[in-house]
Amino acid sequence: MSRLDSFIRRVSAQRDCLNHAADLIRDVPGSVLELGLGNGRTYDHLRTLMPERDIYVFDRHVKAHPDCIPDDEHMIVGDFLDTLPIALERVKMKAVLAHCDIGSGDKAASVALAKMLGESLPGLLVSGAVIVSDQPFDLDIWQAQSLPESVAEGRYHIYRQA
Repeated sequence: MSRLDSFIRRVSAQRDCLNHAADLIRDVPGSVLELGLGNGRTYDHLRTLMPERDIYVFDRHVKAHPDCIPDDEHMIVGDFLDTLPIALERVKMKAVLAHCDIGSGDKAASVALAKMLGESLPGLLVSGAVIVSDQPFDLDIWQAQSLPESVAEGRYHIYRQA
């Protein structure tokens, strides 16, 4: 498979999983967490899907398209491992959805990061929150959910917090 085809499959899976998650939480109050701003595409998609929600974005640095950068109140800059444990000081309401776009291209490092995030991320989420991730998580408090039919198993992951 070409790198272009792989990219298209990845972003299509990402979009389909985020759309599905938005439907799952439609009537549940809470904010949204976006771990990994990148170019700002998924942040832009999330704010289009859920314009009434506060969306807090975490990233090491901001390199996104200028139209896809949240305001200073909603952009939290720094290493996830430093900013997530203290994020409740900044967010107005615990999150009902977290999107974790944390893959770095180094599979072992990405899986290790997911394991470390598993220590602080659950405390930022309400019971029943949905987690959409490009990396697998192995937490007792999170139950794997069915993916949309359009998404191949293992391409993306959806969990629900107990």
